[in-house]
Amino acid sequence: MQTHSATVLHLRGAAGMDAIYRKISWRLLPLLMLCYAVACLDRINLGYAQRQMQDSLSFGDPVYAWGAALFFIGYCLFELPANLLLEKAGARKTLLWLMLGWGLASAAAAFVRTPAMFYLLRFVLGALEAGFFPGAILYLTWWYPAPRRARVFAVFASAALLANVAAAPLCDATLTYLNGDNGLQGWQWLLLTQGLPAVLLGAIAWLYLDNRPDDAHWLSPFEQLMVEQDLERDEALLQAAVPARQPAPDDAEPPSDAAVIVTLLRDRALCLLAVANLLLTGASYALASWAPALVQRWSEASHMQPGLLAALPNLAGVIGMIAIGYDSDRRRERRGHFIACMVLAAGGLALAIAANDGLAWSLAGLALASLGIASAAPLLVAIVTDLLSRRRAAAGIALVVSCGMLGGAFGPALGARTQAWGGNAAMLAVLIAMYLAAGAILLLALRLSPRHGGPDARHGRTDKMARN
Repeated sequence: MQTHSATVLHLRGAAGMDAIYRKISWRLLPLLMLCYAVACLDRINLGYAQRQMQDSLSFGDPVYAWGAALFFIGYCLFELPANLLLEKAGARKTLLWLMLGWGLASAAAAFVRTPAMFYLLRFVLGALEAGFFPGAILYLTWWYPAPRRARVFAVFASAALLANVAAAPLCDATLTYLNGDNGLQGWQWLLLTQGLPAVLLGAIAWLYLDNRPDDAHWLSPFEQLMVEQDLERDEALLQAAVPARQPAPDDAEPPSDAAVIVTLLRDRALCLLAVANLLLTGASYALASWAPALVQRWSEASHMQPGLLAALPNLAGVIGMIAIGYDSDRRRERRGHFIACMVLAAGGLALAIAANDGLAWSLAGLALASLGIASAAPLLVAIVTDLLSRRRAAAGIALVVSCGMLGGAFGPALGARTQAWGGNAAMLAVLIAMYLAAGAILLLALRLSPRHGGPDARHGRTDKMARN
């Protein structure tokens, strides 16, 4: 009896809760990260396959441009329905069907023969991949309370940067060494070998993941109770931070999905956060599309391989986003961390401009910018989830993320037009303005939020109540 009491007292402490959440993280995050990395590869491998596809299929550049546009259209249109489906059907079933679908669509692109087939498969790929990222974010909110989410989102999102680092050597090796094997060209092998793993991972996710903590047999009943109490306490603090409203009668029906979406679209703070995400993602896609060419230009006087140099900013981003996410949770502060990331992104790009194509300082500036950009994205998502109740989370997360994908659709085109008009310096200057504008809009969003100050004020009240 004394041993049980000591265990209970230990688990009630911070160290005990940390141990529970570490157990959850080691169970959930490796598989989710691997699934996200595969999704990112399926999204970007077409850029590596494009040259061989053009030689084989005689597709012109406009065909690939329309294919990219249709991917983003499908992505933006289906993020919200997919997240609402995941909320109702559960993560296991939804991820199974999404990953089966996008894996088969990606692999089927290896056998396209006409532009119409290509357009259809790119649209389907975007529509099915749309549900994964916001769905994974929603899923993680079912397991982690607000004060622990920034680091978890950062670790999960780091899979995208790691996939970018691995993409070039992996794709180049496939295109080179498998070209002509068994009658298939290298680009066909690339789409097959990077598409079909999603099918296998979908089945593994179905078998391995649990929808919520109370379904997890690998957690003890006491651990399940502690996590559920953590989540309920978090939800109660959120509701207490909302201005008082007329209470609903006990027999009132819960609001429909349409009613929830309408309230979200009327939420000025959430709409401004969506605009901030649009600017952040648009600038980031623009920079990502031009970074290889910039590094190639900077490295012309160096004996180092451009691919190796291009990996350094991504690695800096991985380290920075995890460290900053952890610090944000430790300090229970979001707003200042996000603004610091935007200043760091702007400062890094300004350093790259001032370096005037000098390799060392230009690369240092790009690494600093990548650190700030990569760290800002999970912080913004954490801020969004901090402001949403459980009932509003699925639709709210999807709406903000879908606006970010709109930025991904126009960002590279904006970068190309600006670069053609004023060169690399003008393009980087526009991106600096976009990052600083994203920071300013986020500040305004939190000022207008009914939870004035957002998660910072909410967690501050928590700490004060705990001390009292």
